[in-house]
Amino acid sequence: MNTKINRRQALKSSIGLFGLAYLGAPEAFAKDKNARFKIGACDWSIEQQAKIEAIQVGKEIGLDGVQVSLGTLGDDMHLRQEEIQQKYNAACEKYDMAIGGIAIGEMNNVPYKSDPRAEQWVSDSIDVARKMDCKVVLLAFFNKGDLKNDAEGTQETIKRLKKVAPKAEENGIILGIESWLSAEEHIDILNAVDSPNVKVYYDVANSHKMGYNIYDEIRQLGKENICEFHVKENGYLLGQGKIDFQEVRKAIDEIQYEGWMQIEGAIPENAEMFDSYVLNNTYIRSVF
Repeated sequence: MNTKINRRQALKSSIGLFGLAYLGAPEAFAKDKNARFKIGACDWSIEQQAKIEAIQVGKEIGLDGVQVSLGTLGDDMHLRQEEIQQKYNAACEKYDMAIGGIAIGEMNNVPYKSDPRAEQWVSDSIDVARKMDCKVVLLAFFNKGDLKNDAEGTQETIKRLKKVAPKAEENGIILGIESWLSAEEHIDILNAVDSPNVKVYYDVANSHKMGYNIYDEIRQLGKENICEFHVKENGYLLGQGKIDFQEVRKAIDEIQYEGWMQIEGAIPENAEMFDSYVLNNTYIRSVF
């Protein structure tokens, strides 16, 4: 049996599952410049990591913008180059899209806690974010960069964040920590760094996987400590997995968060990325 979701099935399901008057094209979602939430996706999740083509793909899905990678080891974090920045800006203008933030995923392989290259990337990303009119840079702390149960690595990370925080403050850029840590562990880091420009980048699926009560954690961290959200599932479409996004919405309403909701993951086994993301975009807009 062919278990792939084709385009027609995707559009049919978006109506049947979510009860929306989806009109047959992602562009049916009219953009409201003053909307409380903006819906985007990570460039690596839409199979366009560090590629300018991510902007066009995001447009075709029906997103408001894309969270783009600073780059990869292979391209030497190419978004630091003015020429690449101009190409992204031109693509955004062409497709009426936004850069919904910058992410440094390579910190999973080149740890911020121990590698001077990652430390330089974070500093440079602040300059890039300012030039690209972005407010948030995601700092990834997984795999080799994991801080869980690493007291020495955590202390070194705090030391390095304290050093770069003044630059982030001067430029109005938020550095967002995404990790396996609990709300309490994140708060300990934020208190130690003591900067309003270092916050938590909250990923609901990662926290759920760790066994944390994500709805309580959102309330515990509050608007003052959360810079942005990944709305994510592992192996499921949004709304069909383990995360209760209606409860996420309630918690977010309580803390009065507004801003980007970036879709990550959420592709079932054997399903096509594009068709899955049409459904994910449709669903998450029904909630937010």
